[in-house]
Amino acid sequence: MNIGSSALHMPGFHAFIRRSMTSATIIKLSERMGLDSHHQKTEVTPPAIPQTPESVTERPARATTASMQSLLAHYFEANAIDPGTFEPPHFEADQVYALNGQQSTSRAVSPVDAPALHTTEVAIAPITSAASDIPVSSPSSLVAQPDWPPSARTLIDSLMRDNEALREQLQQQALHLQSAQGQADSDVLTPTLNRRAFLREVHRAMADCRRYGEEACLIYLDMDGFKSINDAYGHSAGDAALVYVAETLNASVREGDSVGRIGGDEFAILLRHADLKSSRVKAMRLEAELMMGTYEYGGLYLKAGGSFGVRAYAAQASAEAWLSEADAAMFLVKKASR
Repeated sequence: MNIGSSALHMPGFHAFIRRSMTSATIIKLSERMGLDSHHQKTEVTPPAIPQTPESVTERPARATTASMQSLLAHYFEANAIDPGTFEPPHFEADQVYALNGQQSTSRAVSPVDAPALHTTEVAIAPITSAASDIPVSSPSSLVAQPDWPPSARTLIDSLMRDNEALREQLQQQALHLQSAQGQADSDVLTPTLNRRAFLREVHRAMADCRRYGEEACLIYLDMDGFKSINDAYGHSAGDAALVYVAETLNASVREGDSVGRIGGDEFAILLRHADLKSSRVKAMRLEAELMMGTYEYGGLYLKAGGSFGVRAYAAQASAEAWLSEADAAMFLVKKASR
């Protein structure tokens, strides 16, 4: 379509120019017509990167869209060109990249020495995290100021490395201490608490009973026929019997209860939140389970029974006193069964 000179002066044509000419179309038209659009062709700077005062003063002032629309309207008027014949440039979203800070500095060239490059020929790189562009050469780079002398930086590096080494040593010592505490509380043979650790748990349970009015009971166990097992099959068979009884007791208690080996072939169970009646039922079940069960040793299946005594908390003077009362109750049961 050809447009006459008189038609180009009509207000409707200028309205068409303002409505249809976008920034991308203006740049393409300017390149094809040889006009100066005041866009830099030697450098691509994304809007997100802040500009320094030097770069702002060196770059020519960008022409506004309104001024370019007016310029193109006069150009069309002088050359009788139909603006509808110009197609806007195709936009590819996956071809958009941004220069990072380091690339922008290394690729900055002066307008005098820079060769005439097309905007698509500028070296580009995908957007990356700003933190990955800052190498950390030493610990002091995290805290040191630019004006600090090298001796200060060296001292900071040494102190921070020593601090990290001490932190690692403390962590290792804490692990060793935790392991040592576990070994100090555990019985040397069976998977139960030793006497000292068990009495500590009893003392804590007594404090809770006094403070909150809770109920608790102790079950005392003395194995039957343990000496005969050692005499007939050896001490290794007796050790296997102790482990078997300990595992049976552990499997029968709840979380929060405690099982301890008091000494020799004697065990004790601390039942929290349990009254005397339910504790006696628990002792009877354990006695029956040991009587019916067996353990394997050297291809043989042996039995290991026991006598149980139960004593509820009744404001005893100490953990030792409460344990002694449970032991006495067990002795009465054993004496009655003979």
